[in-house]
Amino acid sequence: MFDKILIANRGEIALRVIRAAREMGIATVAVHSTADSDAMHVRMADESVCIGPAPSPQSYLSVPAIISACEITGAQAIHPGYGFLSENAGFVQIVEDHGITFIGPSAEHIRIMGDKITAKETAKELGIPVVPGSDGGVPDLAAAKRVGEEIGYPVIIKATAGGGGRGMKVARDAKEMERAFTTARAEAKAAFGNDEVYIEKYLTTPRHIEIQVFGDGKGYAVHLGERDCSLQRRHQKVFEEAPGPCITPEERARIGKICADAVAKINYIGAGTIEFLYENGEFYFIEMNTRLQVEHPVTEGIFGIDLVREQIRVAAGLPMSFTQDDLQINGHAIEVRINAEKLPKFSPCPGRITAYHTPGGLGVRMDSALYTGYSIPPYYDSLIAKLIVHGRDRAEALARLQRALGELIVDGIDTTVPLFHALLKEPDIHDGNYNIHWLERWLAENMPD
Repeated sequence: MFDKILIANRGEIALRVIRAAREMGIATVAVHSTADSDAMHVRMADESVCIGPAPSPQSYLSVPAIISACEITGAQAIHPGYGFLSENAGFVQIVEDHGITFIGPSAEHIRIMGDKITAKETAKELGIPVVPGSDGGVPDLAAAKRVGEEIGYPVIIKATAGGGGRGMKVARDAKEMERAFTTARAEAKAAFGNDEVYIEKYLTTPRHIEIQVFGDGKGYAVHLGERDCSLQRRHQKVFEEAPGPCITPEERARIGKICADAVAKINYIGAGTIEFLYENGEFYFIEMNTRLQVEHPVTEGIFGIDLVREQIRVAAGLPMSFTQDDLQINGHAIEVRINAEKLPKFSPCPGRITAYHTPGGLGVRMDSALYTGYSIPPYYDSLIAKLIVHGRDRAEALARLQRALGELIVDGIDTTVPLFHALLKEPDIHDGNYNIHWLERWLAENMPD
């Protein structure tokens, strides 16, 4: 087992890793920018190293600075958290070349799954169901129109190097294809430096279902059920739950086994999430995230498994502490992402926290790096907290979420908490009757920009 690990991240996920490591008796190193010198992850770690100025390209994305911090402190392994360098295959290769262990999958697996076209082709080869679409990138408008005719409209055009909804446009007929194709390529070029796009059938009322997988890197893997992440704004998740309200035990077992078998075949190591669109009882592969997900706590809630602890264990060469037969779902868990944003436009709202009180009680977990007096910097993602609740069933989890939101105090800035108060009044939320388009329509009617 490692004596010391470095966390190449900030905020609540850095704290999450620090806590798991501390329970395992492992010392931790926090890295931080000059803007984060007073951050909670810096205070909580055993050591800290400033790796650069506030802008993330000069600090949290600076590979030389992170490697230097490892060498200075003697850290034997790096946990990347999520975001930043967590899915950067080049970074993983450099880490390994310096004799440091990367707590996560191999550079090869990150590279394969990081390219949307290669990922889809790999998924097909591994027996994972995929959405009908183009065979690889689409070179020009004429080819795009041919694909549209072949698979049938509506279609969605996506950047091969994309993420976060950028470089993604819908064409409902051939007339819309020209504008959508041109716009998607331009957005992809601006956001990722790569204008290649591919085309898929656009499902009209799907849910977003993702399967948590975990591999030991030696040919064994398990699935930890699904999460429903259908409540999204501009392709960004805001509300996640497990198990999915619409998934039957038979469907869970079927798609779970497909995913676990697939990652076992490639000797995948650590945590991964295979994401699907789900409609009319069928699953269609979107992508695989080769890292810990923001919403991993809901899976931990229903299985009682510490996923970060398991990541560290398998990275150190130890076996997983559970098998597929050990994994039994217990109750229901829900997570809401609380952002420092001002409604209704969801504009970023950094600033000083004048009062902070977290909810408590049975089945309530708060993952956050906030504290009274802390000043949220304007340079990074606006996610400031994740409120996670667990109940014996979905109704109890929803009631617990409502109660916990009522106890939460975050003063000094605007947050998205009022959004969740409003959503919990909606019958569709209580009935689990929603898809990936539901929240956008609801916001247009109830919180127009």
